[in-house]
Amino acid sequence: MAPRIKPDPKPRRAKSRGKVGYMISAVAEMYDIHPQTLRLYERERLLIPSRTEGNTRFYTEEDLERLEFILKLARDLGVNLAGIEIILNMRDRMSEMERQMQAFVEFTRRQWFARGAGPAEASANALVRVPPPFLIRTRR
Repeated sequence: MAPRIKPDPKPRRAKSRGKVGYMISAVAEMYDIHPQTLRLYERERLLIPSRTEGNTRFYTEEDLERLEFILKLARDLGVNLAGIEIILNMRDRMSEMERQMQAFVEFTRRQWFARGAGPAEASANALVRVPPPFLIRTRR
């Protein structure tokens, strides 16, 4: 179920960050939830909004994407808060692992080109696929 977004929500800027974002009342209205629900998600460390200089909660686009995911889990799939926490932690860990893998691939690619490995050298050190052994069945 898509969030019920009211037309023309007014974004506000965080004084300390200079990014466009939303205050807690605007987010609660956009997603048809009570502001206390957002505070609960913050207490449970599911959603951590940034703060303005005046200590007001400030929700960025990334926070809203995470909130949409939380609401989908809770509303559509019936996942409780403990389950949501586990899913979000696994999702964050997978994202970090993906980032690390991309960095490793990029490092390997740079090393490969820096070494100047040509086709002859590459094939000399390549792994070769070995077919499975040929078996003959005998009758007993």
